[in-house]
Amino acid sequence: MSGVPAGSKLLDLVAVMDRLRSPGGCPWDARQTHASLLRYLVEESYEVVDAVENGTREELRDELGDLLLQVVFHARVAAEDPAEGFDIDDVAGAIVAKLVRRHPHVFAGEVAAEDLQARWDAIKATEKPRESVLDGVPLQLPALARADKVLGRLQRAGLAEPAGAPAQDPVDEEAVGERLLELVRVAHAAGVDPEAALRTATRRLERAARERESAAGPARG
Repeated sequence: MSGVPAGSKLLDLVAVMDRLRSPGGCPWDARQTHASLLRYLVEESYEVVDAVENGTREELRDELGDLLLQVVFHARVAAEDPAEGFDIDDVAGAIVAKLVRRHPHVFAGEVAAEDLQARWDAIKATEKPRESVLDGVPLQLPALARADKVLGRLQRAGLAEPAGAPAQDPVDEEAVGERLLELVRVAHAAGVDPEAALRTATRRLERAARERESAAGPARG
């Protein structure tokens, strides 16, 4: 790839997608919508995860390509909207602007904050004013990922409930995995859907946190 600018092949992908969606292209591709493509976006995301955890470098490359296709596909569909259209350049431009804005210590000469996550959150809060620190956590996330996201938001905002007693045994990935698996065994034996149970518990935590926010005043970002 010597002498070829990084990203040049992306133009080829955009051109191929345009050909597929244009008259005379592929009938299947032409009739897809944002909604009909969602299942593939989710599937490809999980296939990237699987490739990272279990696959080869070649498999990871291919799965990242499949995921990239979904982004280009959605952008091409969006470009056809006569009222609120946007294209792949708008998508790329928006994320470039966001990254530059949220890294002032890299692009604006600001001294790096001691807590970069807190600085990121503070900048983000000015971009998207929210009534709650929990606003924007996707409801569609798997229960475990959503619980982790909610707890992370609450901890950074100082709204997390105190943790339980310190673990007696070392806490590492293997230990946590075994504990989670044991909880699933218990739930299975009791006829309880662990996914539903965790979603319910997370919703209770969210309601309690939002009540504390309301009592304390405006959201902290």
